[in-house]
Amino acid sequence: MKHIYLLFLLTISFGFSQIPSDYYDSANGLTGYALKTQLKNIISAGHVDQGYGALYTGYLTTDNDDFFEDDDTVLDMYSERPSASDPYNYDHDTNGGSPGGDACGNFNGEGQCYNREHLFPQGFFDSANPMRTDIHHVVPTDGRVNGFRSNFPFGEVGTNLVSQNGITNPTQNGSKLGNCISPGYTGTVFEPIDEFKGDIARMLLYFAVRYEDNWDDSGWDSHTVPNNPLNGTSDQFYETWYINLLYKWHTEDPVSPREIARNTAAYNFQGNANPFIDHPEYVLEAWFSVLSIDNFQQAEIKIYPNPVSGNEITITSTQDILVEVYDVLGKRVKQQNIIANHKKLNIAGLKKGIYLLRLKTDSGTITKKLIRQ
Repeated sequence: MKHIYLLFLLTISFGFSQIPSDYYDSANGLTGYALKTQLKNIISAGHVDQGYGALYTGYLTTDNDDFFEDDDTVLDMYSERPSASDPYNYDHDTNGGSPGGDACGNFNGEGQCYNREHLFPQGFFDSANPMRTDIHHVVPTDGRVNGFRSNFPFGEVGTNLVSQNGITNPTQNGSKLGNCISPGYTGTVFEPIDEFKGDIARMLLYFAVRYEDNWDDSGWDSHTVPNNPLNGTSDQFYETWYINLLYKWHTEDPVSPREIARNTAAYNFQGNANPFIDHPEYVLEAWFSVLSIDNFQQAEIKIYPNPVSGNEITITSTQDILVEVYDVLGKRVKQQNIIANHKKLNIAGLKKGIYLLRLKTDSGTITKKLIRQ
């Protein structure tokens, strides 16, 4: 069962060093890909590769289940049931998976052992270090489900589930593999449960920052290889559909106390942090040029005035629209239904700054930038 922690900072083990308060100071005032690159400089500087086997030791502090069962077992995002008993649990193994223990590489069913899941598949970067050993995107998961996910990208699954290697689909905690219904992609994707979508999104966005200079290294798969979500640039890094998906998950599943504790433990383990856990607003600020562009637009939609100094904006459309307003932290601050043709959106109470409008119609979803002066 999920526990509620009012004083969640107490869950961070005593004696841990905290991420320095000035850690991100050199990124102040930057936006767009200049911000993204400076974040790369910050989180690369102190990163110490601890080795692949040491990940199991790192998981003792980064992925101990202190937030759900609180039973000192491994917190596995592919088997955890936040509001019910888990189908199985694993004891930590500090012997690198061999000999013995609950960590292993051989299995023939779900619930038998856990291993190390690379959220960005290691096959795409030829298992090179330090990507292969980076605890910020290499997490403990059930070995069978890890193999079931394979190297498919993450996404939202429709009704056509994909059978693979005889595993139950959905898996025992509800994660599933199937046809993608996320706008912009039609292949097979893996969808975790809602509880961990934001966690996974921020880990993948970390990867896009930490390794923005490596996508065309020798041994890395081309971005044209099936299932590979890279877009062939250092700046954007991922394809537009993937950035939009990850931002959607980032906003719908905000940073949790568990992630904050994990980030601090990871900082102590390898000397760097995930900036999108410490500063959720950095996602929008770094990929603003992508996130302010429509995913797709089949209905004529106009928004004016923008920027706006008053308390109302006009939205016109040939379809009914559900309008959601998000601040730079990814928090939804307003929601309103707009009837076809045109209607006023009341933004009284919103502070000056940048917002995202997510407009949902029967044709799909588009995202627009809104500036409040």
